[in-house]
Amino acid sequence: MNIGEIAQRAGVARSTVSYVLSGKRTVSDPIRQRVLAVIEELDYRPNAAARALKEGRTRTLGLVIPPATQRLTDMQLSFVASVVEAAAHADFDVLLSPSGGDHDRSFERIVTGRRVDGVLLMEIRLEDDRVTRLQQTGLPFVTIGRTADPHDMWWVDIDYTILIARCVHHLADLGHRHIAFINRSTELVAAGYGPGHRALTGFREAVSERGLTGVDACCPDEATAGETCLGQLRADHPRTTAVVTINEAALPGIQRALERAGLDVPARFSVTGVAARHWAEDFRPPLTAADVPTLDMGAEAVELLLARIAEPEASPRQLLHAPPISLRASTGPVPRNPG
Repeated sequence: MNIGEIAQRAGVARSTVSYVLSGKRTVSDPIRQRVLAVIEELDYRPNAAARALKEGRTRTLGLVIPPATQRLTDMQLSFVASVVEAAAHADFDVLLSPSGGDHDRSFERIVTGRRVDGVLLMEIRLEDDRVTRLQQTGLPFVTIGRTADPHDMWWVDIDYTILIARCVHHLADLGHRHIAFINRSTELVAAGYGPGHRALTGFREAVSERGLTGVDACCPDEATAGETCLGQLRADHPRTTAVVTINEAALPGIQRALERAGLDVPARFSVTGVAARHWAEDFRPPLTAADVPTLDMGAEAVELLLARIAEPEASPRQLLHAPPISLRASTGPVPRNPG
């Protein structure tokens, strides 16, 4: 069965059937219903378009991810997996679309192409053009992360300011006075990446409150960069006895740098931060950290989006996570003879 046979049975032109399926042009309701009746009778399903037109939905959610040219971190992949699983439980498919750089056309097709019922947006910046574009279209969307002014939005996020501050206070309670913070990449932070800015704020506020000496550095999301970054920090600031990080991809390199320097953890150096649980548990010794609940957050984001699709005029809902610090084995009292 093809479009020509559908057109013949419905008594319309082939182009009319195409317009009904694509929605590119307006077709009068009687003719549209006649074409849809033939489509249903013949069970013609070249794609999801016919069902989408009948139900007014595609039963597909768009998930906008970082550009495909960048390697996704394990935390990002965990969010993707949790969103796909939660959507499947609700009988929805997920259409992945990169954004940024050369991928703006892909994002625009998601926004305007009637391919999805709603959008989930990851890796939010404090000022995010993608958020502005979605607000203009009226397409339901939920963000994993939040902008600088998120009050009228639907979102789920981690309270990086509070969590990094807690890590600093934990180290200060152990007697550490010289602490370093390893952030995400320079490019991300310069672009206004929300977690990077909020974590840095939490670090500086806690350092000031406790009267500590604090230094911070940006680091690309890779182990070799983590090794280089920690080595440079210790060279420039030899009195540093502890490090806090949100850059989980750099953790293996941080561990290698400490081993190479002969600094036993936590006897001579302490490490803590915010990371997905498996990163924390794979660190040696296991990392004292705030464990990011990626599975819960992905499921919550899907739940919020489905609620927004069902009730477009509902008041915005937000979920801000601040999980407790899981005390493992990577932090200890400040060494008597640092270095």
